[in-house]
Amino acid sequence: MDLSGVISISGKPGLYKVVAQSKNNIIVESLKEGKRSPAYSTDRISALEDISIYTYEDDIPLKDVFTEIFKKEDGKKAPSHKESLNTLTSYLLEVLPNYDEDRVYPSDIKKLFQWYNLLHDAGLVSVGEEEKEKEEKETPKKEKKAASKPKAKTAGKADKKPAKKETAKKPTAKKSAAKKPAAIKTTTKKS
Repeated sequence: MDLSGVISISGKPGLYKVVAQSKNNIIVESLKEGKRSPAYSTDRISALEDISIYTYEDDIPLKDVFTEIFKKEDGKKAPSHKESLNTLTSYLLEVLPNYDEDRVYPSDIKKLFQWYNLLHDAGLVSVGEEEKEKEEKETPKKEKKAASKPKAKTAGKADKKPAKKETAKKPTAKKSAAKKPAAIKTTTKKS
């Protein structure tokens, strides 16, 4: 799961993808609507790859929490952030049993599920190696056998083209730019 370039802007709903940067602002595109707008240096911008969830041991990166939700839901959407707080809290306890209940606020829990679903709708939620293994399991055995057999080479005279002969380039002689010494004028005095 790659969250690089995905940001949250304080005061603006939803998530944004950074499209371009300039001196005074950045151009962002809304993941939900696809509309582009500027975000200025005075806005409070948070990169999702830098956000972590407090636990009793270490802070867990948001990316890892999203990965656990993805696994639990088998690649489907998580419960809506509009569900009751008890439902969301119990779900988070299943996914991340040691999260710090004193430092993770109810608004943070709702935002977590809202962001996951926004990323899911945008197609940015995935698990790299596990996805590949899942696809391999779904591929029918006949296709695997056909793909594993090497194709027979049938190269006739018509199929082969003679290789082009490379001609060696002659080295070009460099013209010397040495200057001739200037003629010395001799003056003779007549006595």
